[in-house]
Amino acid sequence: MNKYEFDNVIKLTPLERYRYFIKKVADNEFIYLLFSKEGDIAISELDGYIMLPVWSATEFAESCKINGWEYFTIREIPLDDFIDEWYEIIDNNEYLINVFPINDITGFVVSLNEFKLDLEEELDKYY
Repeated sequence: MNKYEFDNVIKLTPLERYRYFIKKVADNEFIYLLFSKEGDIAISELDGYIMLPVWSATEFAESCKINGWEYFTIREIPLDDFIDEWYEIIDNNEYLINVFPINDITGFVVSLNEFKLDLEEELDKYY
């Protein structure tokens, strides 16, 4: 990703970044998550809700390695694995999905059901 794209995308509103994320993930078929050295997933909390942050590229995830996440590593998760494994984890833990936070600013927060619907709608365009 070039700096121009990065700079323009991070200026988008959370909803615009969400739409960008859905298109990019459908296109590239990867989702990026942060993990601690111990293998724990990075999660955040807002108003009593636990959220799983997700990104469409390593560069965006890298921008969030601050405020306690400095030593977390970025993992590229194939979309099929995310759907097969992470949907269940998200559902069982009642996480919300924090799509595309930037720095320490919350992204667009959605439920798993909303996320599934939007992603499936976008993926249907490819098949």
